[in-house]
Amino acid sequence: MAFSMPEFGHRHILGIAGMPPYDITTILDKADEYVELNREASGKSDLLAGRTVINLFFENSTRTLTSFELAAKRLGADTINMTVATSSVKKGETLIDTAMTLNAMHPDFLVVRHQESGAVELLSQKVNCAVLNGGDGAHEHPTQALLDALTIRRRLGKIEGLTVAICGDIAHSRVARSNIHLLSAMGAQVRVIAPPTLLPSGIEEMGCTAYTDMREGLKDADIVMMLRLQMERMQGQFVPSIREYYHFYGLTYEKLGVAKPEALVMHPGPMNRGVEIGSELADDINRSAILDQVELGVAVRMACLDLLHNVWQREEHSKGKPDGDATGTEG
Repeated sequence: MAFSMPEFGHRHILGIAGMPPYDITTILDKADEYVELNREASGKSDLLAGRTVINLFFENSTRTLTSFELAAKRLGADTINMTVATSSVKKGETLIDTAMTLNAMHPDFLVVRHQESGAVELLSQKVNCAVLNGGDGAHEHPTQALLDALTIRRRLGKIEGLTVAICGDIAHSRVARSNIHLLSAMGAQVRVIAPPTLLPSGIEEMGCTAYTDMREGLKDADIVMMLRLQMERMQGQFVPSIREYYHFYGLTYEKLGVAKPEALVMHPGPMNRGVEIGSELADDINRSAILDQVELGVAVRMACLDLLHNVWQREEHSKGKPDGDATGTEG
Protein backbone atom coordinates (compact mmCIF):
# COMPACT_ATOMS: atom_id res chain seq x y z
CA MET A 1 0.00 0.00 0.00
CA ALA A 2 1.34 3.45 -0.92
CA PHE A 3 1.02 6.19 1.71
CA SER A 4 0.65 9.67 0.28
CA MET A 5 0.27 11.18 3.76
CA PRO A 6 3.14 13.20 5.27
CA GLU A 7 5.23 11.32 7.80
CA PHE A 8 3.77 11.68 11.29
CA GLY A 9 5.61 9.60 13.85
CA HIS A 10 3.41 9.85 16.95
CA ARG A 11 1.55 6.72 18.07
CA HIS A 12 -0.51 8.79 20.53
CA ILE A 13 -1.30 12.51 20.94
CA LEU A 14 -0.80 13.17 24.64
CA GLY A 15 0.49 16.75 24.65
CA ILE A 16 2.07 19.56 22.68
CA ALA A 17 5.25 19.86 24.79
CA GLY A 18 8.13 18.56 22.70
CA MET A 19 6.09 18.25 19.49
CA PRO A 20 8.19 19.67 16.63
CA PRO A 21 6.77 22.56 14.56
CA TYR A 22 6.79 20.26 11.50
CA ASP A 23 4.34 17.86 13.19
CA ILE A 24 2.14 20.72 14.39
CA THR A 25 2.02 22.07 10.83
CA THR A 26 1.21 18.58 9.50
CA ILE A 27 -1.84 18.37 11.79
CA LEU A 28 -2.99 21.91 10.90
CA ASP A 29 -2.61 21.28 7.15
CA LYS A 30 -4.59 18.05 7.39
CA ALA A 31 -7.27 19.81 9.48
CA ASP A 32 -7.55 22.50 6.82
CA GLU A 33 -8.58 19.80 4.36
CA TYR A 34 -11.30 18.56 6.70
CA VAL A 35 -12.81 22.03 7.21
CA GLU A 36 -14.21 21.95 3.70
CA LEU A 37 -15.50 18.37 4.08
CA ASN A 38 -17.38 19.40 7.21
CA ARG A 39 -19.08 22.22 5.35
CA GLU A 40 -20.45 19.90 2.68
CA ALA A 41 -24.01 18.61 3.06
CA SER A 42 -22.90 14.97 3.38
CA GLY A 43 -19.75 15.83 5.38
CA LYS A 44 -18.58 12.22 5.71
CA SER A 45 -15.69 9.95 4.78
CA ASP A 46 -15.29 6.19 5.20
CA LEU A 47 -11.62 6.40 6.22
CA LEU A 48 -12.27 4.80 9.62
CA ALA A 49 -15.05 2.44 8.56
CA GLY A 50 -14.85 -0.65 10.77
CA ARG A 51 -12.78 1.15 13.44
CA THR A 52 -13.99 1.82 16.97
CA VAL A 53 -13.41 5.01 18.96
CA ILE A 54 -14.14 4.97 22.70
CA ASN A 55 -14.53 8.38 24.34
CA LEU A 56 -13.67 7.76 28.00
CA PHE A 57 -14.50 10.92 29.94
CA PHE A 58 -13.87 11.03 33.69
CA GLU A 59 -14.78 14.73 33.59
CA ASN A 60 -17.89 16.18 32.00
CA SER A 61 -17.40 18.23 28.86
CA THR A 62 -20.26 18.48 26.40
CA ARG A 63 -18.26 20.55 23.93
CA THR A 64 -15.13 18.37 23.74
CA LEU A 65 -17.01 15.06 23.86
CA THR A 66 -19.39 16.10 21.09
CA SER A 67 -16.54 17.39 18.96
CA PHE A 68 -14.58 14.12 19.23
CA GLU A 69 -17.73 12.08 18.60
CA LEU A 70 -18.61 14.10 15.51
CA ALA A 71 -15.05 13.83 14.22
CA ALA A 72 -15.04 10.06 14.58
CA LYS A 73 -18.48 9.63 12.99
CA ARG A 74 -17.60 11.87 10.05
CA LEU A 75 -14.69 9.55 9.35
CA GLY A 76 -17.04 6.55 9.45
CA ALA A 77 -15.93 5.06 12.81
CA ASP A 78 -18.16 3.39 15.37
CA THR A 79 -18.17 5.46 18.57
CA ILE A 80 -18.89 4.62 22.20
CA ASN A 81 -19.12 7.32 24.85
CA MET A 82 -18.33 6.37 28.45
CA THR A 83 -18.66 8.89 31.25
CA VAL A 84 -17.59 8.45 34.85
CA ALA A 85 -21.23 8.35 35.94
CA THR A 86 -21.67 5.08 34.02
CA SER A 87 -18.16 3.73 34.53
CA SER A 88 -17.06 1.00 36.93
CA VAL A 89 -14.69 3.55 38.50
CA LYS A 90 -17.74 4.59 40.51
CA LYS A 91 -17.75 1.05 41.87
CA GLY A 92 -14.11 1.19 42.94
CA GLU A 93 -12.33 0.04 39.80
CA THR A 94 -8.90 1.61 39.27
CA LEU A 95 -7.92 3.57 36.18
CA ILE A 96 -5.56 0.79 35.12
CA ASP A 97 -8.22 -1.89 35.55
CA THR A 98 -10.59 0.19 33.45
CA ALA A 99 -7.92 0.60 30.78
CA MET A 100 -7.11 -3.11 30.68
CA THR A 101 -10.80 -4.00 30.47
CA LEU A 102 -11.35 -1.63 27.57
CA ASN A 103 -8.17 -2.83 25.89
CA ALA A 104 -9.48 -6.38 25.94
CA MET A 105 -12.38 -5.16 23.78
CA HIS A 106 -9.90 -4.11 21.05
CA PRO A 107 -10.82 -0.48 20.38
CA ASP A 108 -8.73 1.30 17.76
CA PHE A 109 -8.74 4.70 19.48
CA LEU A 110 -9.23 5.80 23.06
CA VAL A 111 -10.00 9.47 23.75
CA VAL A 112 -9.47 10.15 27.46
CA ARG A 113 -10.33 13.13 29.63
CA HIS A 114 -9.27 12.89 33.27
CA GLN A 115 -9.05 15.23 36.24
CA GLU A 116 -5.51 14.13 37.18
CA SER A 117 -2.42 15.35 35.32
CA GLY A 118 -0.53 12.44 33.78
CA ALA A 119 -3.43 9.98 33.93
CA VAL A 120 -3.81 9.85 30.15
CA GLU A 121 -0.13 9.11 29.57
CA LEU A 122 -0.23 6.36 32.20
CA LEU A 123 -3.22 4.82 30.48
CA SER A 124 -1.53 4.98 27.06
CA GLN A 125 1.21 2.70 28.43
CA LYS A 126 -1.35 0.00 29.25
CA VAL A 127 -3.33 -0.26 26.02
CA ASN A 128 -2.57 -1.39 22.48
CA CYS A 129 -4.60 1.26 20.67
CA ALA A 130 -3.94 4.93 19.85
CA VAL A 131 -4.70 7.31 22.73
CA LEU A 132 -5.70 10.97 22.43
CA ASN A 133 -5.61 13.32 25.38
CA GLY A 134 -8.96 15.09 25.75
CA GLY A 135 -7.58 17.10 28.71
CA ASP A 136 -5.77 15.90 31.84
CA GLY A 137 -5.81 17.90 35.06
CA ALA A 138 -3.88 21.18 34.74
CA HIS A 139 -1.37 19.49 32.41
CA GLU A 140 -2.34 19.60 28.72
CA HIS A 141 -5.26 19.85 26.30
CA PRO A 142 -3.48 19.35 22.99
CA THR A 143 -6.41 19.35 20.58
CA GLN A 144 -7.69 22.63 22.06
CA ALA A 145 -4.33 24.28 21.38
CA LEU A 146 -4.30 22.83 17.86
CA LEU A 147 -7.78 24.15 17.07
CA ASP A 148 -6.81 27.53 18.52
CA ALA A 149 -3.75 27.57 16.25
CA LEU A 150 -5.84 26.63 13.22
CA THR A 151 -8.29 29.43 14.04
CA ILE A 152 -5.47 31.96 14.26
CA ARG A 153 -3.83 30.72 11.06
CA ARG A 154 -7.05 30.83 9.07
CA ARG A 155 -8.07 34.28 10.37
CA LEU A 156 -4.67 36.03 10.29
CA GLY A 157 -2.76 33.88 7.80
CA LYS A 158 0.14 33.05 10.11
CA ILE A 159 1.24 32.36 13.69
CA GLU A 160 4.90 33.31 13.57
CA GLY A 161 5.59 36.85 14.72
CA LEU A 162 2.19 37.40 16.35
CA THR A 163 1.77 38.57 19.95
CA VAL A 164 -0.76 36.43 21.81
CA ALA A 165 -2.07 37.47 25.25
CA ILE A 166 -3.62 34.65 27.30
CA CYS A 167 -5.67 36.10 30.14
CA GLY A 168 -7.46 34.55 33.10
CA ASP A 169 -7.07 31.52 35.32
CA ILE A 170 -3.58 30.52 34.19
CA ALA A 171 -2.92 28.48 37.34
CA HIS A 172 -5.57 25.84 36.65
CA SER A 173 -5.54 25.93 32.84
CA ARG A 174 -4.31 23.03 30.72
CA VAL A 175 -5.44 25.09 27.71
CA ALA A 176 -2.94 27.82 28.64
CA ARG A 177 -0.08 25.33 28.98
CA SER A 178 -0.73 23.62 25.67
CA ASN A 179 -1.09 26.99 23.94
CA ILE A 180 2.13 28.34 25.44
CA HIS A 181 3.98 25.27 24.14
CA LEU A 182 2.41 25.41 20.69
CA LEU A 183 2.48 29.15 20.05
CA SER A 184 6.08 29.47 21.27
CA ALA A 185 7.16 26.56 19.07
CA MET A 186 5.52 28.22 16.07
CA GLY A 187 7.28 31.55 16.64
CA ALA A 188 4.65 33.65 18.42
CA GLN A 189 5.36 35.90 21.40
CA VAL A 190 3.20 34.69 24.29
CA ARG A 191 2.06 36.77 27.25
CA VAL A 192 0.05 35.54 30.22
CA ILE A 193 -2.12 37.89 32.27
CA ALA A 194 -3.73 37.07 35.62
CA PRO A 195 -4.11 38.18 39.22
CA PRO A 196 -1.04 37.17 41.26
CA THR A 197 -3.09 34.39 42.90
CA LEU A 198 -3.82 32.79 39.52
CA LEU A 199 -0.32 33.18 38.08
CA PRO A 200 1.79 30.12 38.93
CA SER A 201 5.37 30.76 40.00
CA GLY A 202 7.89 29.87 37.33
CA ILE A 203 5.43 30.30 34.45
CA GLU A 204 7.95 32.49 32.60
CA GLU A 205 10.29 29.50 32.40
CA MET A 206 7.89 28.18 29.74
CA GLY A 207 8.99 31.03 27.47
CA CYS A 208 6.20 33.54 28.06
CA THR A 209 6.04 36.96 29.71
CA ALA A 210 3.78 37.42 32.75
CA TYR A 211 1.64 40.46 33.58
CA THR A 212 -0.69 41.23 36.45
CA ASP A 213 -1.98 44.47 34.88
CA MET A 214 -4.38 43.57 32.06
CA ARG A 215 -3.91 46.76 30.05
CA GLU A 216 -0.13 46.38 30.08
CA GLY A 217 -0.43 42.77 28.95
CA LEU A 218 -2.89 43.54 26.17
CA LYS A 219 -0.94 46.46 24.70
CA ASP A 220 -0.42 45.92 20.93
CA ALA A 221 -1.50 42.26 21.12
CA ASP A 222 -2.68 40.54 17.91
CA ILE A 223 -4.70 37.87 19.74
CA VAL A 224 -6.50 38.06 23.09
CA MET A 225 -7.28 34.58 24.40
CA MET A 226 -9.56 34.60 27.46
CA LEU A 227 -9.78 31.69 29.91
CA ARG A 228 -12.59 30.47 32.13
CA LEU A 229 -12.33 30.89 35.89
CA GLN A 230 -12.18 27.24 37.00
CA MET A 231 -13.90 27.60 40.34
CA GLU A 232 -14.32 23.81 40.64
CA ARG A 233 -10.54 23.38 40.81
CA MET A 234 -9.95 26.13 43.37
CA GLN A 235 -9.41 25.18 46.97
CA GLY A 236 -9.69 28.47 48.81
CA GLN A 237 -10.27 32.09 47.81
CA PHE A 238 -8.32 32.99 44.65
CA VAL A 239 -10.28 36.14 43.75
CA PRO A 240 -11.94 38.62 46.12
CA SER A 241 -15.23 38.55 44.21
CA ILE A 242 -16.54 37.90 40.70
CA ARG A 243 -17.48 41.56 40.38
CA GLU A 244 -13.97 42.71 41.24
CA TYR A 245 -12.42 40.07 38.94
CA TYR A 246 -14.48 41.33 36.01
CA HIS A 247 -13.52 44.92 36.81
CA PHE A 248 -9.79 44.17 36.60
CA TYR A 249 -9.60 41.12 34.30
CA GLY A 250 -12.86 40.87 32.35
CA LEU A 251 -12.41 41.70 28.65
CA THR A 252 -14.38 44.75 27.51
CA TYR A 253 -14.20 46.98 24.44
CA GLU A 254 -12.44 49.59 26.58
CA LYS A 255 -9.63 47.22 27.64
CA LEU A 256 -9.40 45.69 24.15
CA GLY A 257 -8.75 49.22 22.86
CA VAL A 258 -5.09 49.02 23.89
CA ALA A 259 -4.53 45.93 21.71
CA LYS A 260 -4.04 46.23 17.96
CA PRO A 261 -7.10 47.60 16.13
CA GLU A 262 -7.75 44.27 14.40
CA ALA A 263 -6.97 42.11 17.45
CA LEU A 264 -8.89 38.84 17.50
CA VAL A 265 -10.76 37.67 20.61
CA MET A 266 -10.83 33.96 21.52
CA HIS A 267 -12.19 31.80 24.35
CA PRO A 268 -12.02 27.98 24.64
CA GLY A 269 -15.40 27.86 26.34
CA PRO A 270 -17.58 27.40 28.13
CA MET A 271 -17.46 31.13 28.79
CA ASN A 272 -18.97 33.01 31.67
CA ARG A 273 -20.40 36.23 30.28
CA GLY A 274 -19.83 39.18 32.57
CA VAL A 275 -17.05 37.30 34.37
CA GLU A 276 -14.30 36.72 31.80
CA ILE A 277 -15.75 38.65 28.87
CA GLY A 278 -18.43 41.20 28.13
CA SER A 279 -21.45 39.70 26.38
CA GLU A 280 -21.55 42.15 23.44
CA LEU A 281 -17.87 41.59 22.73
CA ALA A 282 -18.27 37.82 22.85
CA ASP A 283 -20.99 38.07 20.19
CA ASP A 284 -19.17 40.58 17.97
CA ILE A 285 -18.48 38.60 14.77
CA ASN A 286 -15.94 41.20 13.66
CA ARG A 287 -13.76 40.68 16.74
CA SER A 288 -14.72 37.33 18.22
CA ALA A 289 -13.53 34.00 16.77
CA ILE A 290 -15.19 31.90 19.46
CA LEU A 291 -17.61 30.08 17.13
CA ASP A 292 -14.78 29.54 14.63
CA GLN A 293 -12.93 27.69 17.39
CA VAL A 294 -15.91 25.39 17.94
CA GLU A 295 -16.26 24.62 14.23
CA LEU A 296 -12.55 24.04 13.64
CA GLY A 297 -12.33 21.72 16.65
CA VAL A 298 -14.10 18.98 14.70
CA ALA A 299 -11.70 19.33 11.76
CA VAL A 300 -8.64 19.22 14.04
CA ARG A 301 -9.87 16.06 15.78
CA MET A 302 -10.59 14.44 12.40
CA ALA A 303 -7.03 15.27 11.39
CA CYS A 304 -5.60 13.74 14.58
CA LEU A 305 -7.59 10.52 14.10
CA ASP A 306 -6.59 10.37 10.44
CA LEU A 307 -2.86 10.82 11.14
CA LEU A 308 -2.78 8.37 14.05
CA HIS A 309 -4.67 5.81 11.97
CA ASN A 310 -2.06 6.22 9.27
CA VAL A 311 0.77 5.62 11.76
CA TRP A 312 -0.82 2.43 13.05
CA GLN A 313 -1.51 1.21 9.52
CA ARG A 314 2.08 1.90 8.52
CA GLU A 315 3.40 -0.03 11.53
CA GLU A 316 1.16 -3.01 10.86
CA HIS A 317 2.03 -2.90 7.16
CA SER A 318 5.76 -3.01 8.01
CA LYS A 319 5.12 -6.03 10.22
CA GLY A 320 3.28 -7.74 7.39
CA LYS A 321 -0.02 -7.80 9.26
CA PRO A 322 -3.38 -7.10 7.59
CA ASP A 323 -4.26 -3.38 7.66
CA GLY A 324 -7.63 -4.20 9.19
CA ASP A 325 -6.01 -5.28 12.48
CA ALA A 326 -4.70 -1.97 13.81
CA THR A 327 -4.44 -3.17 17.40
CA GLY A 328 -2.17 -6.04 16.54
CA THR A 329 -4.46 -8.42 18.43
CA GLU A 330 -7.03 -10.88 17.31
CA GLY A 331 -10.52 -9.48 17.31
